[in-house]
Amino acid sequence: MSTIVEEAIPATPPRREHSAAACNQSLQAVQDALYVLNGKWKLPIIIALSEGPRRFRELQRLVTGITAKVLSKELKELELNEFAIRHVYATTPVTVEYELTEYSHSLDSIIEALRHWGIQHRARILGKDKVES
Repeated sequence: MSTIVEEAIPATPPRREHSAAACNQSLQAVQDALYVLNGKWKLPIIIALSEGPRRFRELQRLVTGITAKVLSKELKELELNEFAIRHVYATTPVTVEYELTEYSHSLDSIIEALRHWGIQHRARILGKDKVES
């Protein structure tokens, strides 16, 4: 006759242990990301540029509520962080266009995850019948 030994299964899943170094590394990485993408304008500007190059005024119309001064500042920061490129064309008057860099596509999955979460959150808060996709 064989004997079956059953192991006790804990009622709650074991708590994952994280070292202080791993925690600090995670915090630093998230803080770095938030520092680069801070504020409410950078991601909407990136989304507006995702369809192709845009002129300054066109961006200002697409990103509702942003002032010219703030848009200019945000575009400069996007350039410094290598998410956007500014092209100046020698026309009369001078034409300036902004476009995304290849590096900016590293944010695609993040933007998609935020979009998906935003839709879910709106559904939760407002009720599913009031959500527009």
